[in-house]
Amino acid sequence: METIDVSSINSAVETLMQSANTLFILIGAVMVLAMHAGFAFLEVGTVRHKNQVNALVKIITDFAVSTLAYFFIGYQIAYGVNFFSGADQLIANNGYYLVKFFFLLTFAAAIPAIVSGGIAERAKFYPILLASALTVAFVYPFFEGLIWNGNSVFGFAFQSWLENSFGAGFHDFAGSVVVHGVGGWIAFSAVYLLGSRKGRYRDGRVVAFAPSNIPFLALGAWVLVVGWFGFNVMSAQTLDGISGLVAVNSLMAMVGGTIVAMLVGKNDPGFIHNGPLAGLVAVCAGSDIMHPLGSLIVGGVAGALFVFVFTLAQNRFPRFDDVLGVWPLHGLCGAWGGIAAGIFGAEALGGLGGVSLMSQILGTLAGILVALIGGFIVYGLIKAISGIRLDEEQEFNGADLTIHKIVATSED
Repeated sequence: METIDVSSINSAVETLMQSANTLFILIGAVMVLAMHAGFAFLEVGTVRHKNQVNALVKIITDFAVSTLAYFFIGYQIAYGVNFFSGADQLIANNGYYLVKFFFLLTFAAAIPAIVSGGIAERAKFYPILLASALTVAFVYPFFEGLIWNGNSVFGFAFQSWLENSFGAGFHDFAGSVVVHGVGGWIAFSAVYLLGSRKGRYRDGRVVAFAPSNIPFLALGAWVLVVGWFGFNVMSAQTLDGISGLVAVNSLMAMVGGTIVAMLVGKNDPGFIHNGPLAGLVAVCAGSDIMHPLGSLIVGGVAGALFVFVFTLAQNRFPRFDDVLGVWPLHGLCGAWGGIAAGIFGAEALGGLGGVSLMSQILGTLAGILVALIGGFIVYGLIKAISGIRLDEEQEFNGADLTIHKIVATSED
C-alpha cells in the first residue's frame, strides 16, 4: 500500500490558501482602485465645465503622489514595514504582504480624493499635490497605525487604554473614521483655509452653481457604490475572515441612505446620488457586527445628516464653500458611523457585541482631532509659503485653461 505524505498535502493546502488570500485581497485592491474613477466622475459632474479637466487630472495625480508617499513613508509609520529588501523576500507568502500594501494604499489615497471635491474650482495644482503627499505620508498613517495596528505614542497605546478602561477598543472595521472621517475633517481644514469661490456670495445671498453634468455625477456615484463592496467586504483581508453580513449590511445602509436622501432632499438628483454614499460611509465601522436592520437605520440617518448639513452650510455659511459636500458626507457621516457601531453593534440591538459606546465616542473624537490638527498644519504651512489658491483672473478663466491649457470638450 502506498503511504500518504501528509506533510506534502499540508504544504500544498497552505500554498493554495496563501495564493487564494493573495488573489482575494488583490481583487479588493482593484475594486477600491476603481473607486477613484468614481471620485473623479462625481467631481467632474458637479463642478462647472471650465474645471472638469482639472477634476480628472487631480484624482489620478493625487493617487500617484499618494502611492510614493505611502510606499516610502506612510506605510512604515502605520505598520512598521518597509520594502527595502530583496525581491526574494518580498515574494514571501505569494507576495501577500505586497498586495496587502496595495489594498491599504487605495484606502490612504482616498484621503486626497475626498479633499479634492471640497476644494474644487479654485485651488492651485502643485501646492495641493504637495499637501496630498504630506497628509498621506504623515497625518493619515499616524491615526491608521494608532487604530488598526495598536501603535503607541510616547509609550501610550490608545487602543489598549480604551480596552482596559471601557472593555473594548475602538472598533472601525472598514474605516468610517480611520479613512472617511479623517479625510472629511482634513477637507474641512482645507476648505476653511481656501475660502469660497468667487461669485459664490453676492449682496448677502448665496449664488448657486448648478452641477455641470448630472449623468457624470450619477456615474461617479455608481462606480463608488459598486467598488464599496470591495472596500468593506474585503477589509477582512483573508478568505477565512470574509462575512456575508458585511455585504448585506453595506447593501442595507446604501439603500437607507438613498431612500432618506430622496425624501428629505425633495428628489434632488445630487442628494439622491450622494445618499447611498453617505450610508456606505457610515456603515463601514460596524458593518461586521451590526444587524442588517440596524445598518438600514444607520444609513438612513446618514442620508438625512448629509442633506440637512450640506444645505445648512451652503445657506448659512456660504464662505465655507465645500463644493461636493465632502465634510458632511465623509467627515460627519464617518463620525456618525464610528459612534453608531457602538450603538447598533451592541447585542441588545441585534448586533454581535464586543464594542463599547464610550470607546467609539472617544475613538471618533480622536480621529477628528488628528485630522483637524494635521490638516491645518499641512494646508496652513503651504498657504503661508506658496499660497494654495488661484488668483481671481485664473479662477475666472477656470482651472482647465489656467493649469492644463485645454478645455474638456471642443466646440467643433
